[in-house]
Amino acid sequence: MFKVLADLIKTIKRRKKNFSKNSYTYFLFKKGRSYVLGKFREEFLELVSAIKYKKRKQIIYESADLIYHFFVLLDLNKIKIQDILKELKRRQDFSGIEEKKSRKNNVR
Repeated sequence: MFKVLADLIKTIKRRKKNFSKNSYTYFLFKKGRSYVLGKFREEFLELVSAIKYKKRKQIIYESADLIYHFFVLLDLNKIKIQDILKELKRRQDFSGIEEKKSRKNNVR
């Protein structure tokens, strides 16, 4: 199951470097971070709407779009998914409430 995500990340990395007029990924990297942030925001709002109106197929579709744009944003910011997974693992040992409080006192 997670191989699909790993393959998606590899595809994004490969396509960002290879010009193709048919590559949406290449197009996004050319447009830059601000544009991709706008697309991410758009996909997020579409997902929220789908959830609000309980449209199962649309929730799945918009979730996939959001994950894709999330991975593009990570790459644009030179952040690896392993860094996020490491942070999630670190948080396993304490309550979400406590973790949230610690961020207010200790900005990372």
